[in-house]
Amino acid sequence: MRPVSFCALLVFTSCAFAQTTGATPAFEVATIKPAAPPVTSMGPGGGMRMAFRGGSQGGPGTPNPGQITYNGSTIKSLLVTAYGVKSYQISGPASIDTERYDIVAKVPQGASKDDVKLMLQNLLADRFKLTLHREKKDLAMYALVVAKNGPKLKESPPDDPNAKDAVNPADPAATDAARQKAMENAIRNMKDDGPLPPPPPGMGGRGGMRMMMTNGRAQMSASKQTMAQFAEWLVGQLDRPVVDQTGLTKNYDITLEYLPEGLAGRGPMGGMAPPPPPPGDGGAPAEPDTAPTLFAALQNQLGLKLEQKKGPVDLLVVDHLEKTPTEN
Repeated sequence: MRPVSFCALLVFTSCAFAQTTGATPAFEVATIKPAAPPVTSMGPGGGMRMAFRGGSQGGPGTPNPGQITYNGSTIKSLLVTAYGVKSYQISGPASIDTERYDIVAKVPQGASKDDVKLMLQNLLADRFKLTLHREKKDLAMYALVVAKNGPKLKESPPDDPNAKDAVNPADPAATDAARQKAMENAIRNMKDDGPLPPPPPGMGGRGGMRMMMTNGRAQMSASKQTMAQFAEWLVGQLDRPVVDQTGLTKNYDITLEYLPEGLAGRGPMGGMAPPPPPPGDGGAPAEPDTAPTLFAALQNQLGLKLEQKKGPVDLLVVDHLEKTPTEN
């Protein structure tokens, strides 16, 4: 199929906005810079600890509608947001999974969530020179279902209406600094032979998700997750479509510990390779702690399982992408 320019793909989706505004939807100002690397440390026994934070803050429907921040985002995750597709529906060069960026954008007054999606599409086309096309292909996939003995999930408690964040949510820079510091402290205080610690304040709470890795084992902690959101997270680990067929409709607090090895060549950092040991460290890396595979962990810890399927999937295929965005 002949590649179609990114702008051409926007013709139909942007008509309504263009008719009311008379202009192509765009952020008023947007800055893009490479994201900081994952927080890492080496334990006394040579075991490596690694953690990474990502996600978005602000925008329409939040306490800070005039500014939206994407933290540590890959091009793939930005395309997921911009086009409302799943990560497995996006095909492209390896850099769409490995390169991460921090984006801070000013949103025009009165813009809706759908408007922001169009703005993000245009930002990617303009600053990364992105072009793509659509096609359909049969893919292997999984169905997430409840295991034989039933689910082992903890329902999320309701929000405390009187609770306040420790950091002003309207100040993304302060929030980032506080959370980064909390993550670094949590990793430094970990014991090589101990369990992974709970999320620091402000991470993995109120709808958040946190990943940590130590001695070759991974832990995912999340709060207020729907099964559809959890299935989407599994997509990132398995690099295959995962369809939620559990029939579970509540929000859940989830903790899952497992060995990430062998998951489509990917790790819990979304394809990021662990950093090498620091110079001068002559000790051999510690052996991974005993932990189940992801498939076993799902069944034993959460009462869920994955069943193999196959079916047609609509894909977005990246034809061209610049790794370095144009100047801010």
